[in-house]
Amino acid sequence: MAARHADGDRHSPMITAEAPRVVVVGDLTTDVVVVLAGAPAPGSDRPAAIRSGGGGAGANVAVHLARLGTPVVLAGCVGEDAAGSGLVAELAAAGVRPWVRTVAGASTGTIVSLVEPGGQRSMLADRGANLALRPDDVPAPAPGGHLHLSGYTLLDPRPRAAGLAALAAAAAAGCTISVDPASTSPLARYGVERWLADTAAATVLLPNAEEARLLTGCADVADAARALAARFPVAAVTLGADGALWASGGQLVHRPAHPATVVDTTGAGDAFTAGLLSVWLADPAGDPECALEAGLARAAEVVARTGAR
Repeated sequence: MAARHADGDRHSPMITAEAPRVVVVGDLTTDVVVVLAGAPAPGSDRPAAIRSGGGGAGANVAVHLARLGTPVVLAGCVGEDAAGSGLVAELAAAGVRPWVRTVAGASTGTIVSLVEPGGQRSMLADRGANLALRPDDVPAPAPGGHLHLSGYTLLDPRPRAAGLAALAAAAAAGCTISVDPASTSPLARYGVERWLADTAAATVLLPNAEEARLLTGCADVADAARALAARFPVAAVTLGADGALWASGGQLVHRPAHPATVVDTTGAGDAFTAGLLSVWLADPAGDPECALEAGLARAAEVVARTGAR
């Protein structure tokens, strides 16, 4: 039976009562990806390829981790609708253990990704039930386990308490922690210093180049990576077509992107995160090049087709 709250909300059942080793906290959404055949045509029609499927930054990372052989639990929320039920079933089918609360009266989150020729995308987000995430929605990782937190959880006042509680519980349990800053516009509105203070316990920070620049004030992305590595044990910075950087202590490693014909960049960062974490979690003291290569390989697979997974 699913656990039910007094207010009528319910959690999907976990497969086991044991504390999970890897917990991902973040959004679970329906992604509607619109790939335009040409430039937008305001006031008129434009042919497009339109596909829908599971998405959400947290769920994407969890699905990729599971497919790469890392046992993982996803903590999140969906609405009381067919879309939410379908997304939870999709997670389970992908090998993710869902710990997902169904929020009574809410709608499941939906993101529309508008992809222009060349793969550049704009996103329209209705986070729906994801904004109802509460501290008791998140299972603590087993002592010495790992928490991955999608930065979106901190960037809205409604789920922020859940994100902070997850970080505190993971740190108290001696877990490693990875955090994705999520997006520059909401991050800037939230406040850089506030966000850095919130995530001070993180072991691995996973920004893209623009997020790294925003978080440090450095114009040069290599300088930004080094500055972040002065605050966090590891900073892994994605550079789009230029690959990725790893900064740790005095070490700076760059790997080029893997060749790919770019169709849609939706979810590329989430795929990179999962690929990198799958290697790093198996051997935190291992070769950074191996972790970067695993992330870049996963990202290259994703950008070559439509959709985040």
